[in-house]
Amino acid sequence: MNTKLRIAEAIEQNQAEFIEISSFIAANPELGHAEFLASERLIQCLQNHGFTIQSPVLELPTAFIGTYDTGKPGPIVAFLCEYDALPQLGHACGHHLICMMSIGAAVGLKAVMNEIGGIIRVYGTPAEETAGAKVPMTRAGLFDDCDIAMMVHPFYQYEQSGTSLAMDAIKVEYFGEAAHAAASPYKGINALDAVIQLFNGVNAMRQQVRSDARIHGVITNGGQAPNIIPDYAAAEFYVRSADRPYTDELKRRFQAIAEGAALQTGCTVKVHEDPCAYDELRTNEVLSQLFNNNLIQSGIQPDEIKIGKDHGSLDLGNVSTRVPTIHPYIPITNEAYDLHTIPFRDAAQQPYAYEQMIFASKMMAYTAYDAVSDTEQLARIKATFTIK
Repeated sequence: MNTKLRIAEAIEQNQAEFIEISSFIAANPELGHAEFLASERLIQCLQNHGFTIQSPVLELPTAFIGTYDTGKPGPIVAFLCEYDALPQLGHACGHHLICMMSIGAAVGLKAVMNEIGGIIRVYGTPAEETAGAKVPMTRAGLFDDCDIAMMVHPFYQYEQSGTSLAMDAIKVEYFGEAAHAAASPYKGINALDAVIQLFNGVNAMRQQVRSDARIHGVITNGGQAPNIIPDYAAAEFYVRSADRPYTDELKRRFQAIAEGAALQTGCTVKVHEDPCAYDELRTNEVLSQLFNNNLIQSGIQPDEIKIGKDHGSLDLGNVSTRVPTIHPYIPITNEAYDLHTIPFRDAAQQPYAYEQMIFASKMMAYTAYDAVSDTEQLARIKATFTIK
């Protein structure tokens, strides 16, 4: 039997199980680093299919690594799972599909991996929407020995793997002096004024930044009552751009504005950087083309595969600085619903979405097979990759 037919057969034989688990996760949404039900079901599925499990990982309670080792020397393939939900919206980003796409791909590839040798790893990576676990996992070197890494994201059209923005999350706190706003305002030091000056300074900077820069924030504490000069105020910002070096420069300029606002108002300031900074996605174009080729060979027309575009920031970007990586999109609805919306959430739980989940599993497994079964192909993938 043709190798890819054997991969497809292994996935199709288990598709009822994969759909059931995905539906369960969709019906029981859990926020980042609290995905206990999802993690348990995913781990049990991998164990049932012959994968050994390491969990927790790096003291992250819902992270895991599932490993199938052929016992023979060979390449290491990484499939990545996401399974956290959004507050109030549930699985409006389709992570209940993403995790089972990757597990399905791993089970499919396992059916032929013994002929190649090497290892299949499934990484359970919590909290992509907030403090993405891929960041500390990358920092700890957990992907460094992998030859390729991939995941697929649900969307409303086919898009080849593209880019994402590097991102830093920054919290700024200002400390002033409370006073009665009518009787003795001159005795106060207004922390809210400092926050307002921070926003004004950022807005003044916008004309002198690159077009790919994104700086946006919210006031999280603006005081207690209109008749009290606020002695404490705070804001949270995301600072983004198309690459890490420029994002670092923007962050430096942002901090200078934050300190300047403190000087203007007489406040003291504390600037907190989230250690979970996201790097930009660096798509491996050779691996991406293999995925596109499998879509086309499966009947997708080339003009249906759109050029990948920036969809914000991904912690997969950090992985892509250490190992050749792709992150393509497949449609799970025929309607142009945006991610992180109720219509997309509802569409992602319809029969067509689950059909496409199984299809994506096949495309990932086929692509991984094409990449690692041909030593020359794998060499081309690695030749186009440079560790950051």
